[in-house]
Amino acid sequence: MKTVSVRELQKHVKDSMDAAQRDKVVITRKGKPAAILIGVEGEDWEAVMLQTSAPFWKMIEKRRREKTVSLADVEKKAKKFARH
Repeated sequence: MKTVSVRELQKHVKDSMDAAQRDKVVITRKGKPAAILIGVEGEDWEAVMLQTSAPFWKMIEKRRREKTVSLADVEKKAKKFARH
């Protein structure tokens, strides 16, 4: 993981963007982490938006806490429904 200061980033934006395509780049301000630059070149725009969407991940977390139904149970109910 590469680390650059805000001043270095301003001077070397292209180099930092290129580095971010290979690994995360931590941007520091006054010696402390302030942001992370992550390369997304070649990625699907919709996938990038979902990966970085807090509401989307909250919905996923909520859904994971809910009761689930096994595929076998769904298939049984479908067969039962199809007979009627």
